[in-house]
Amino acid sequence: MLPLAIAPLILSVTPPPPVVITRPQEVRPLPGQLDNIPVFNSNSPEVVPVEGILLSTFPPEGKTQTNAHLNFPFDGRFDIFAHHIARPTDPEDLRTLYLGLLAYNPTSEPVTLEILQAASYLSQPDAPFIPLPPVLDNNDGTVFAGPGSRVMGEILRVGGQSSPPDQVIIPPQQFQMVFKAPIPVKTLEPPLNGRSLLMRLQSSGAVHIASLAQFAIQNPDGSESSPALESWVELLQNGSLVTPRDLAPTPPNSPENIIYGRVAGVALGSVWKAEITNLTIPEPGQAISYIFSSLPGGKLGTNQNQSAPMVVRYEDTAYQAHGNYGIQYSLTLDLSNPTNTPKTVVLTMETPLKSNELTDGGVQFFEEPPSRVFFRGTVRFRYTDDSGTTVSRYFHLVQNRGQKGEPLIELDIQPRTRRQVEFDFLYPPDASPPQVLTIKTLD
Repeated sequence: MLPLAIAPLILSVTPPPPVVITRPQEVRPLPGQLDNIPVFNSNSPEVVPVEGILLSTFPPEGKTQTNAHLNFPFDGRFDIFAHHIARPTDPEDLRTLYLGLLAYNPTSEPVTLEILQAASYLSQPDAPFIPLPPVLDNNDGTVFAGPGSRVMGEILRVGGQSSPPDQVIIPPQQFQMVFKAPIPVKTLEPPLNGRSLLMRLQSSGAVHIASLAQFAIQNPDGSESSPALESWVELLQNGSLVTPRDLAPTPPNSPENIIYGRVAGVALGSVWKAEITNLTIPEPGQAISYIFSSLPGGKLGTNQNQSAPMVVRYEDTAYQAHGNYGIQYSLTLDLSNPTNTPKTVVLTMETPLKSNELTDGGVQFFEEPPSRVFFRGTVRFRYTDDSGTTVSRYFHLVQNRGQKGEPLIELDIQPRTRRQVEFDFLYPPDASPPQVLTIKTLD
């Protein structure tokens, strides 16, 4: 008789949870506040499989789908942020998707749009999500991972690409394209690509803006052409909101678990400036931190929600611009050593575990953070070094959830003296808040 086959014994082993470390310290709210510059914020739905309207601030009158138009005119300084991914549903239909920004002048006089700064990049081939070390010097601006990382770093460093026109003049009651660029997928495996965009503009009069998604025109020879202005206007007037929609947010102050939702609307706030004067450095071996991009479920004991308010929004999108994508943080620290002995401080950025309150009087980190990136982007420090030279240092950071930061700059502060440090960055898309800037005095 043949022996019975014995099935191999397979043991299901659950890996132990990551070890959490608590660092007792104070986390402070960020002084200052967002400015009042409106931001056209187009990020929902993030994935765009079909043509349609992504965000329209046009009046609803005369449009086929009236609820797709939020009726908000921009006048003066404003920003445009967009971050979308092209992912076709039909593997046989790999036409190039175009992202277009259409503007309209409702007034009786020409309106000039000055493009003060602008940058836009694709995931492929411009800025792939490559693995990078936690910290790299980025003084030359060549380090990035993902289009959001590249766009925000470029605006921070040099003000953006030179390819967009410096001005767009829109005649009275006329349409004009402000931006139009492809998101190609045909040669990619899988056919998936994304584009990030940030523009800072100044308008001489009222304008309405819409972000639209439209496929390239297929030519008889198999090549593609970008859609003409008339096609974009037709899409605006007769198109519908892109579907499927992203997950709808939970209402504010809901007892349920928070679903923040993605942003589609006009947010209020482009730059958060903060000045901290006469900041006494911590005791040796101690640290203090200031929070960035705090949100309702992640205040780290500060009771501060920094999320930009929405002026207008679609009903199924975020109630606030949680994450503050594209917003610039500019912090000036006046570090004071009031003691009679010299002290050395180190400054770094970190990504502690998100919580509303501090646990055991401190911030929490993983001893070995799992491979889940929560921040990819460039930060800048400006200060005067020991020789009296003004220094600007750029670092590209990659931090996983619950990851401590490596020391970025080290400053010696003599007894009864002060040293000033400026810290700046633009919050990149594909990041998850909150982060903190930590000042620690060495033993």
